[in-house]
Amino acid sequence: MRLQKLALAKIALICVCALGLFAAGPAQSADPVKIRMSWVAPVANWGSILLEKKDLAKHLGKSYVLEPVRYAGTPPMVTALANNELEVSNLAYSTLAIAIQNAGMDDLRVIASEFRDGVPGYYSQEYFVLKDGPIKDIKDMKGKVVATNAAGSAVDVATRAMLRKFGLEDKRDYTVIETPFPTMRAMLAEKKVDLIPGVLPFSLDPELRKIGNPLFNQREAIGTTEMLVWAVRKPFIDKNRAALVDFLEDAMRIERWFLDPKNHDEVVQIAARVTKQPPERFSWVFTNKDNYRDPNMLPDLVALQKNLDMTSDLGFVKSKIDVKKYIDLSLVQEAAKRLK
Repeated sequence: MRLQKLALAKIALICVCALGLFAAGPAQSADPVKIRMSWVAPVANWGSILLEKKDLAKHLGKSYVLEPVRYAGTPPMVTALANNELEVSNLAYSTLAIAIQNAGMDDLRVIASEFRDGVPGYYSQEYFVLKDGPIKDIKDMKGKVVATNAAGSAVDVATRAMLRKFGLEDKRDYTVIETPFPTMRAMLAEKKVDLIPGVLPFSLDPELRKIGNPLFNQREAIGTTEMLVWAVRKPFIDKNRAALVDFLEDAMRIERWFLDPKNHDEVVQIAARVTKQPPERFSWVFTNKDNYRDPNMLPDLVALQKNLDMTSDLGFVKSKIDVKKYIDLSLVQEAAKRLK
């Protein structure tokens, strides 16, 4: 009898332990997935402002947590992706090509669009020279200094493409130096450079407009550009697909809120707070005076293919890349269905 009781007690203890292990499993697997997301320019990049409307993010803190990370440009994001220090990267078309071919990330997938340049009726990025300087025409750039945020970035490639149209090549005909976007106005004013890219919101800085004139815009240089895309490595997608769809659903809901004209006054206040600039500087934000953003976050694949081809033509990658091999829009399409 005593042996039976001991045996029963042992079985009960084993059952309790097993139940404890079983209970622990779902709790561990249910931990929110950490998503580190890159951004460069405040307000212009979604990563800088998504958490400003986290009240609209129904899945935040449940299936995922979001950690926005700022970079000086898109090229450093390639290293971060390679080292698994970044999950969702807002890569430029040019750095997408570099990541796939030069960094060997054949598992990189485009899952969404951030914004497009050169769409008729919307803003196109401008490239500035001094009003009182000697440069009145692109041919005047021979022997001059060009600023870029990072070699191989989208604005860098567009600059080189435009100068090439006029027979000017890097190193032979002009010099390129790297400097962050916030420093470019000062670099131009101090005549340390002769041409700067003016990305939003920096291109609408009243102080820049006082001293600078646009020499050309990006539409004139390369036409429609799928400027920035969201890229994720396939193993992360395969492991965390459900959390990524939840994240994209939240991101799309927030994007549509920012794009809705009825919310414009509040959007302006958010932009002012994030940039620490006066609200009156942001009347343009998320209007047709801004870059185009697709409400379903779908990229223009025809434009993206042309952009990748141009990156190859300029020598940043050795051969052409077939964009269709690196696309997975099923996640953002599933997210869009939830919001119908």
